Amino acid sequence: MVVGVLRLELRLFAVHSLKQKRSQVSRVLSRLRSRYPISVAEVGYQDLYQRALLGISMTACTEAQVASVFRKLEDEIYTLGIAELLDTDIEYLHYGEEIH
Repeated sequence: MVVGVLRLELRLFAVHSLKQKRSQVSRVLSRLRSRYPISVAEVGYQDLYQRALLGISMTACTEAQVASVFRKLEDEIYTLGIAELLDTDIEYLHYGEEIH
C-alpha cells in the first residue's frame, strides 16, 4: 500500500478579496473531490487572497497509480484557468503487505 501526499501552491487570478478566494478555492476543491479518488483541503495561506496551499492525499496499491492521479490533478487545475501552479511537492509513504 502506498499513501501519496501532494502539496500544491497556487496563485489565484482575478481575486480581490478573501470572499472571492473562498469561492474559487471551494469550486476547485469540489471539482477535484468529485472527479478523483482523493482527499483535499486548503491547508495554508488562508489570510492571503491571491495564494492558496492545497493538501491532497491518496491511497493506492502502487506509487505509479498515485503519481498518475497527481499528474491529472495538476492538469485539471491548469485547465480550469483560474490559478497558476507555483510549486508542487510530493511525498510517498510505503507500507508493507504483511498482515499481523
